Amino acid sequence: MSVVAVGIEHQQAPLDVLERVTIGDADLAKTLATLRSWENVQEAVVLSTCLRTEVYAVVDRFHDAVVDVCELLAAHAGLSADDVSAHTSVRFDDDVADHLFAVAAGLESAVLGETEVLGQVRRAWERAREERAVGPVLSDLFRSAVQAGKRVRAGTGIARGTTSFSFAAIELAAQRRAGGLADAAVAVVGAGEMGTGIVHALGRLPEGRRPASVVVVNRSRGRARQLADTAPTALDVHAVGVEDLAGTVATSDVVFTAVEASGHLLAASTLAPAAAQPGGLLVVDLGMPRNVDPAAASIDGVRLLDMDDLRSAVTRAVDERRGEADRAGEIVAEELVRYRVASRARGAAPVVSALRARLEEVRAHELAHHRSQLSGIGPGAFEAVDEVTRAVLAKVLHEPTVVLRETSGTSKGERLVEALRALFDL
Repeated sequence: MSVVAVGIEHQQAPLDVLERVTIGDADLAKTLATLRSWENVQEAVVLSTCLRTEVYAVVDRFHDAVVDVCELLAAHAGLSADDVSAHTSVRFDDDVADHLFAVAAGLESAVLGETEVLGQVRRAWERAREERAVGPVLSDLFRSAVQAGKRVRAGTGIARGTTSFSFAAIELAAQRRAGGLADAAVAVVGAGEMGTGIVHALGRLPEGRRPASVVVVNRSRGRARQLADTAPTALDVHAVGVEDLAGTVATSDVVFTAVEASGHLLAASTLAPAAAQPGGLLVVDLGMPRNVDPAAASIDGVRLLDMDDLRSAVTRAVDERRGEADRAGEIVAEELVRYRVASRARGAAPVVSALRARLEEVRAHELAHHRSQLSGIGPGAFEAVDEVTRAVLAKVLHEPTVVLRETSGTSKGERLVEALRALFDL
């Protein structure tokens, strides 16, 4: 049995591939059900964020699982398996834990120390539990990774500064628009996690840099109104439904989009009226897949930014926090040791229990088999024989049990566990 992680990340794949393999919430239950139906897969978790889609699984046959997951992602993306495999990262066993802990700590994000990813890791695990796709192995792994991510954020300064896509997007927009965001009419399309992050980040801007107004556009007007009601009081925030999208965009200076949608929410023609305004229109597309038709970039007066632009813009922030990343890496390493010691100790316990049960079965069987031969010694003497053989068995097992406990979490301990399994057919 092996633990594998198969997926596509921003370091290896172009944006057009990343957006096509993204597994949205609407498709997550179906994907988990498919994985769970495979005989080779015992447990599964799907982690799909704006710049990462990964399948974590406990499998019987490693290579078959890699091929099957690549084909699953290819079918979802409408790509060939070869196209997906060319950008796929594959990890197994200890490398899976190394990677997931670093992801939860924000060390593998395009924005170093990104704050959203820890919640995304936790929710991926929770959704797998809801769909009954996860078991003890991946639950221990994800629980420990979340704990490592929390400790990194509490014990380092990696979360200071530009540590979320929302805040990074605002900083990028302020840099790319003449005059920044001060006095701008801003539209935020989407009231989910990313949209909420943008609104609250706008509210944290210092006075003199804040926009004049913010309009939240969402499919559910009620959800948009809820975000507007909980927005920082420093902002003038209004809520509208998606039916008012075109009109809102036409009167905006800056538009942030952060919607989970299968197609382009904003066509080039929708952006044209705002482009004709003095100063034009700046659009920051944070959707995965992209919310804005890339053809809009060719319209005079429209400046379109997407995740590729965002990744390039955060390089300086990464350099500024490199020292904190080193400390975060030390914490992750400590948490990995803790996880592996506990995991391997849990792996030894069932073997010790099975060995005790196996030998007790042999002892009880032999005693029962020879009971007729011991009939002459009397019932009291037979009970004494029973107790003596139990004591002998306990003493025989004491030393192996102690050694297994003392070596748990080491390569020697693993070898001893495997030897016991083989020798006693456990």
